Order: sequence, then C-alpha cells, then structure tokens
Amino acid sequence: MANESGTPPYFVGVDLGGTGMKIGVIDNRGKTIAYSTFPTFVERGPEDGVKRMGHHVFETIEQAGISRDQVVRIGLGSAGPIDIPAGKYIRPTNFPGWDFFPICTRLSEVTGKPVTFANDASAAAYAEYWIGAGQKEPGLIVLTLGTGVGCGIILNGRPWSGIHSHGGEAAHMLIDISEGARWCNCGQKGHFEAYAGALGVGKRTKEMMVTKRESSLKTRINADTDVRAIPKMVFEEAEKGDELALEIVDETARWLAYGIVSLVHTLDPSCVLLGGAMTFGGNNSPVGRRFLARTQDEVKKRIFQHLAERLRIDFAKLGGDAGYIGAAGLAYADYHRLD
Repeated sequence: MANESGTPPYFVGVDLGGTGMKIGVIDNRGKTIAYSTFPTFVERGPEDGVKRMGHHVFETIEQAGISRDQVVRIGLGSAGPIDIPAGKYIRPTNFPGWDFFPICTRLSEVTGKPVTFANDASAAAYAEYWIGAGQKEPGLIVLTLGTGVGCGIILNGRPWSGIHSHGGEAAHMLIDISEGARWCNCGQKGHFEAYAGALGVGKRTKEMMVTKRESSLKTRINADTDVRAIPKMVFEEAEKGDELALEIVDETARWLAYGIVSLVHTLDPSCVLLGGAMTFGGNNSPVGRRFLARTQDEVKKRIFQHLAERLRIDFAKLGGDAGYIGAAGLAYADYHRLD
C-alpha cells in the first residue's frame, strides 16, 4: 500500500512479531506513506531475520516514492523480554534461538540508520498518544486484549519501560490470591492475563458449559474446542442476546476492571484505552459498548472519587496498525529531541 508523499523528514516503523513483521513509512505528521507486511521466518535465525528486515525496509521506502536519505531514523517494536538500553533480546519466547541477539546494532548496520527500540506494547501506546485516541493525554495506559494482555504506558509524552525494560508487564499483576486462582501461561497463579486475556475467557467459558443453564454456546463448544476460538463465539452469541454469553462479557469486564484499578492507583493516568482483538466488537457493536460501559462502572466503583471524576476509559483507535505507527513515532520523538 502506498499513499501520496507527505511531509519530510520520514521515519520507518517496524512491528516485529514471531509470525510476521509490519513495516510502515511515516511522515513528520504521523501519516502513513507506505505499508508492507512480510513473514518473519523466526526459525531461520536472527541474522537472516535482520538482513531480510533491512531489505524489506528499503523495499517499503522505495514503495513510498522517496529516497533512502529522506528517512532519518527507524523505530523497532518487538515483544520481549528485551533489554532496551542494550538494544538486544534477552530470552524472547516468540523468537526461539534469538537469545541476547543485538538486534538494534545489527539493524542499524544493515540499514545505515539509527534505531529506536521499544516493547511492542509501548509502541502501540505511543501511536495512540501521537495520532490516536490518546492525543494530548499527559498520562496514558493502553491495554491490548488479545491472547494475553499487553500494556503500554506513556507518561508526559514518553514510554515508561522501567529500570530493567520490564515496565508495563501488567499481564502478570496479581489480582486473585484465592486457593482456586487460575493459572497464567507464565506458570504462576492469579495473574491478570489469566482472567482478562482471550485464553482465560475461553477456559472460563468452557467450564461454564457444564452448568444446566440453556445457552446457544453449548451447540458450538465442546471439550475439543480450541479455547482461542471461544471469545469470538461468545461475542457472536452475545450479539444475538444469549444470556450466558452476555454474562461472560460482563464478568470479563469486571476482572479487567480489577487490573485497571491497580494500575490507576499506582500510576494515576488521565486515560486508559482498550485495544486488541478481544474487545467484543468495540464501538462498532452494542456488545462492545456494553463491555466498555461495564468496565467503566466497575472501575469507578473502586477508585477514589476524585480520580473517577477525571479518568477517561475508552477504546483505542488504531487497531493492528498501532505497532508500526508507534515504533515510527518513537523514532520521530528521539529524532526531534536529539536534533
């Protein structure tokens, strides 16, 4: 995809995932000039990956109809764990065999451009702050609800990544200390992700299928159903008015609110945005709007009143484009701060 040329200078944003990479050329006002997506081929190793990344960066610049010299910086957003100051991975679960690979140094060598490195959730949050639903918010938290829960934090215009590049690991906040707390994929019990992520929703829904209550979900879900597919089924049946599906949506909003309350009391943001694939249709669906309203109500019942009066909770705006836009945006911010 390519658009007409925008306003120089230009930045490249790379959203690097374990399956695919998204690359966008962004102008000085946050406008996407060209966009491409390519497979990552993680199994081929990091050297192959970074060389192909550089090749695809140049391809996308050419697609944008601008010269390489007009691109002043590259932003790279990736899942972790990562060491941002060192510009390298630690032991990334999505990139087996890429342990401790100095990806920033190598991408800079391959492209001849300085590279800004960030956690993918921080990049998505910065995109919403820069040109999305969080513009002009002095303190912004973006929760990405997908298979798990991603969290990006922007404070006073900069991502907060913590001292050890692990800031924003909200998925592993402890929100249930009971003996029967759910297991998180990390191997610990009671974590936020085990309740508010899609896998947690799928597992809870499967468990509810053994009740005697009538539900259209029972015709679609059995012991062999992949839990990752269940949240979409819940959404579809909730749209039809199924009471059990709507109860699952409401229960998910309540667990989500528990996590948000802890984040709000810790960070005191002005805004919390909800993004990702598991927002039950978002603003485009009555079920999504119900999900948002229930989340808002459950949060405001549990936080200080003066915070409840000032906090905005809403849906994110940029969807799957937020990663590469935010990576480019962080490169933009570094360039203008250093310029």
